[in-house]
Amino acid sequence: MGKHNEFGKEGEQIAADFLLKKGYTISYRNYRYLKAEIDIIAIKDDIVAIVEVRSRSSDFIENIAETITPKKIKLLVMAADYYMLSSDLDFEVRFDIITILKNSKQFKIEHLENAFYHF
Repeated sequence: MGKHNEFGKEGEQIAADFLLKKGYTISYRNYRYLKAEIDIIAIKDDIVAIVEVRSRSSDFIENIAETITPKKIKLLVMAADYYMLSSDLDFEVRFDIITILKNSKQFKIEHLENAFYHF
């Protein structure tokens, strides 16, 4: 596995641990539906958080969260809709982004709640 993929998996684990510490329950990791993948599905206070994790190992001018394309958002929404229907959950759904920036041996974590909306 390439270093990029290894850091991506490490970033997802850091994000999951971060959410657990904030009182979330991790319902699913790497949920797949057709061509879509949701990194983390977490629940807290009757809210289902559909979480996209973005990791980067260097400072870059572009905001990490802004790298999520409209196509990716559409896929996340489709997968979230399917997950909610197939799980028979009647909770509010929220789309979050967790960004992880690794500088030397430190990690900077940012949790953006309601990062985009589903209409």
